[in-house]
Amino acid sequence: MATTLAADAYAPRYIKLNARDNVAIIVNDFGLPAGTMMTGGLELRNFVPQGHKVALSDIAKDAPIIRYGEIIGYALDMISAGEWVEEARIHMPDAPDLDSLEIANAVPEPQPPLNDYTFEGFRNRDGSVGVKNILAISTSVQCVAGTLEFALKKIKAELLPRYPNVDDVVAVTHGYGCGVAINAPDAYIPIRTLQNIARNPNFGGEVMVVGLGCEKLAPERLLPKDDPGSMMRLQDESNQSFGDMVDTITTMAEARLKILNQRKRETCPASDLVIGLQCGGSDAFSGVTANPALGFASDLLVRAGATVMFSEVTEVRDAIELLTRRAVNEDVGRALIREMDWYDSYLARGGADRSANTTPGNKKGGLANIVEKSLGSIVKSGSSAISGVIGPGERATTKGLLFAATPASDFVCGTLQLAAGMQMQIFTTGRGTPYGLAQAPVIKVSTRTELAKRWSDLIDFDAGRIASGEMTIEEAGWELFQLILDVASGRKQVWADKWGLHNDLVLFNPAPVT
Repeated sequence: MATTLAADAYAPRYIKLNARDNVAIIVNDFGLPAGTMMTGGLELRNFVPQGHKVALSDIAKDAPIIRYGEIIGYALDMISAGEWVEEARIHMPDAPDLDSLEIANAVPEPQPPLNDYTFEGFRNRDGSVGVKNILAISTSVQCVAGTLEFALKKIKAELLPRYPNVDDVVAVTHGYGCGVAINAPDAYIPIRTLQNIARNPNFGGEVMVVGLGCEKLAPERLLPKDDPGSMMRLQDESNQSFGDMVDTITTMAEARLKILNQRKRETCPASDLVIGLQCGGSDAFSGVTANPALGFASDLLVRAGATVMFSEVTEVRDAIELLTRRAVNEDVGRALIREMDWYDSYLARGGADRSANTTPGNKKGGLANIVEKSLGSIVKSGSSAISGVIGPGERATTKGLLFAATPASDFVCGTLQLAAGMQMQIFTTGRGTPYGLAQAPVIKVSTRTELAKRWSDLIDFDAGRIASGEMTIEEAGWELFQLILDVASGRKQVWADKWGLHNDLVLFNPAPVT
């Protein structure tokens, strides 16, 4: 990626990403007024907001508009050099044809391995490693959520202080389990998601399930086959009162807290990391600063032998031809196409298409359409070969760079990445969000320094320093890589955990609700 940036940090500035680009984005906070003279003699013909595109040359009607060296749309009318290229002036191109994609014909060569990088984690019986030591109490149906939350308050107040090596007790609650078509073809997605969340490495293998007793999703289905004693139903006759229910839950919880409290952090190779990548509240700087820095860090993690997953089907669909070429083999390339095709059909059933992805905030931040958003989104995957594809709710079983097929919703994506075995998430944002997960640390990376300063007690890493010329993408990537190791080791705490800002888990359920 070639970046052109005006040298003086206080002068009018723009960023052009590729020699082919005929548009650039304005860097200056709050935009630039008409009449501003840019580098090279370009004069702005009208006000252009920060992050929005300015035409670098005349663009004829129906001519392509190019950013990242790729076509993001076509001009609906004549656009003169120096004009603001607004969303309303761009016609979005069709999505790439899935039947004519090149597969595994540009597989990147493996980069030199990174040895001797470690973190301090909690080793599990199955060989996985947690970066937190959490007791998670799963549920089989929403009906039990209120009772469990009541019990959870008691557990945290009365029991947790006795077990200082346990970081937290969390409830895995959701809106599934009953009133659903439990045997519908797509019901396997929410069910296997819940099954695999219970096995997340941060939970130490101590699976505990609270059920009701009459729900469609039998609580037994969430238990490992070799651990039948970690489940209770509120409707069991032994529970003669609400107090009995709460006591049963707390007694089961304490038995597991005793086990988890015996765990200690130990030195583990970086190859034991499973890291999820996500973006939310994206803007035009996402593909310029935060996502490239994260992409470089992703390559470092892959070189260290770790598992790294990027996601969000609708945010790669319009750039899928760039990913299938990087698939390590034909099977992985076909799996990418399979997930794109499934999601195309899913959206069509709902009378929508991938253009519904872009939010008002995305557009206000300079992203004209899902094509432009996708090109910036995939940059966080770095440059490594794609070694595997995970279906929604599946658990990762291979190392390297993986595509985890999820919706773009922050909450659904985070839930599915937890099911895949994610220990920690790196979350890039341009517009800003207080998003967090109780089940895994979330490192928030801002695309702009202005956001990092304004939200200094919410943003963990300022990638906006790339746009200001304070650091290179490579320098930011190395710094972010070290931050990941520090957070995984418990040496640093992310802001969301400091404040206890944790969003609900949200299942992806494409099956009917009855």
